[in-house]
Amino acid sequence: MATQTQFPDSTRVIAAFDFDGTLTQRDTFVPFLAHLSRVRLLAALLRTAPALTAFALRLRSNEDAKRSLCRAALRGRSRAELVHIARAWVHTIALRPALIERLRWHQQQGHRCVLVSASPDIYLEEVARYLGFDDLICTRMAVDPQGLLTGDFDGLNCWGPEKLRRLTERFGSPQRYELHAYGDSRGDQWLIDAAHHAWYRGQAVKP
Repeated sequence: MATQTQFPDSTRVIAAFDFDGTLTQRDTFVPFLAHLSRVRLLAALLRTAPALTAFALRLRSNEDAKRSLCRAALRGRSRAELVHIARAWVHTIALRPALIERLRWHQQQGHRCVLVSASPDIYLEEVARYLGFDDLICTRMAVDPQGLLTGDFDGLNCWGPEKLRRLTERFGSPQRYELHAYGDSRGDQWLIDAAHHAWYRGQAVKP
């Protein structure tokens, strides 16, 4: 059973940041897969085209489509190798200066900064270290006993209500602290609604 994180009374403010499209200029998952192998990514996209098309037509969930792509593109890859590749790759990600400035402000204030994203841990762990986040909540990739990715998730895709559920599981209800939330898509709406202060697509919606 997960336990809630304990932190000093002086850091009773939590700033939760989405990653793709919020801190970054664009999606990062497909570019990371392309960085690993363009050939394998193309093959995976062709193999999962029916699932991706069904998702685009809203006939299949985001989670199902993403699982299909992960199985096709990542199954059998060494997790340790991918983390090593990500260590250099994350420095090439195009970030949004205004939102990085907001992150730095929270860090300077001593607030607890949490990266909350549906992107996978295989590179977000490196992103969190690079940007200086205190905590990471994201989609976790399942690994077999040999350290190889199965292509499946370890738990649920960290999207939509799952973002808020995981944040609450770790820190307790937002009623216990002051929550600042930053997002850019429908998948962030639950965090935005729960926050005391919120930015959506770079604009303050709850000053």
